[in-house]
Amino acid sequence: MGLAERRKALGYSQEGLAHVVGVDRTTISRWESGKTEIQPQLRPQYAAALQLDLAELDAWVTKPQATFQEPVVSCSVDHYGSGDTDDMIRREFLRVLAVAGALAGLSTEESEALAEGVHRRASGDFIRMNNHLWQVYQLARAKQAVHPIVSGQLASLTKALGGRSGNDGHVLCGAAADLFQLAGELAFDGNRYTDAAASYMLAASAGKEAGAFDLWACALVRHAYVDVYERRYREAADILSAAERIARRGDSSLSTRHWVAAVRAEAFAGLGDLTACESALEQAEQVADMTGSAQNGGWLRFDGSRLAEERGARYLQLGRLDLAEQVLQSALRQGALAEGQSFRRRGAVLANLAAIGVKRKDPEQVVAYARKAIHLARESSSGYVARRLQTLRTDFGCLARDMRVAELDAEIKSLSAN
Repeated sequence: MGLAERRKALGYSQEGLAHVVGVDRTTISRWESGKTEIQPQLRPQYAAALQLDLAELDAWVTKPQATFQEPVVSCSVDHYGSGDTDDMIRREFLRVLAVAGALAGLSTEESEALAEGVHRRASGDFIRMNNHLWQVYQLARAKQAVHPIVSGQLASLTKALGGRSGNDGHVLCGAAADLFQLAGELAFDGNRYTDAAASYMLAASAGKEAGAFDLWACALVRHAYVDVYERRYREAADILSAAERIARRGDSSLSTRHWVAAVRAEAFAGLGDLTACESALEQAEQVADMTGSAQNGGWLRFDGSRLAEERGARYLQLGRLDLAEQVLQSALRQGALAEGQSFRRRGAVLANLAAIGVKRKDPEQVVAYARKAIHLARESSSGYVARRLQTLRTDFGCLARDMRVAELDAEIKSLSAN
């Protein structure tokens, strides 16, 4: 196994690993192919990212390296830049994971000595706090208000993980896989896609380290959605295929595999494959046949309640406008009656209905729905809804000659700049 295979086994793309190490993607490519040597000052970061110590890295580097060409995973240019504090937390967590891997090789006596004084209840405290933070995130209108608390929790969790091994370390890795997914959600909502992808990759690595297949699969689903959102559908489909295989090894009482299917439907729709899209949606809809609590309300919230609007959005992608409008209108009416429907979710439905108006060259429909979506984006400070509206602007074309659409265009532009 070479460096490229080691990277892929840990769930990294070349661009994702480059972000963690602090170099360009082409640098990772040259290191993996053996065309250039790893600079001494970058070796510690690179080793930690690959969960190796420096001696192990030296051994890997001396192995023959096969030339490997990989498509760039879509992590679009960050609209608001990478947060320094968040990046430091991610780097420290990678270092701790590398140390934890070394601790796993210690004798039982040594591991117990290092774990002496550790209070097992601390792991449970982190899990309970994570659950609370997911609830706060879901209820918060301004999602970014939750960010400082999540960052603090991540820093504390990383510190707690240092020096731990055995079952306690696995539990903490599971808690980290949970919390890094929430950190990624916050970054994604703030249009910081590089940060989101990096957090999701760390969540996947932590979930794998913990042996938590559902956590691992859900982190990959979220990472794939970054590609979906950037319209890199083939890359997303490949990641989701891996997520599906991992989900099969998870808890069959959870809805993980159905969520994978729902996002695969979006990737297939982006590829123009109606048959595969419909098949994936049918798999996702089987969540309705599950009994008991199929989701945990935190990192796994898929219960099928959004499938109507998801189907409408997929029909829109595939150009089936009449079907899309019928399903989306129904979802909008149902959402108006549902308690606690998020502004982000309602805003997405409105933006999709406005997009139908764009494709029909109907300025009245565009303005009517887009203005409501703008209001929700302002109320919630949601970068997600703002980005959906921004996509409309690129498709206005000749519609922009209409004064109402021109005014709408200026409002969306102003919204995106805030």
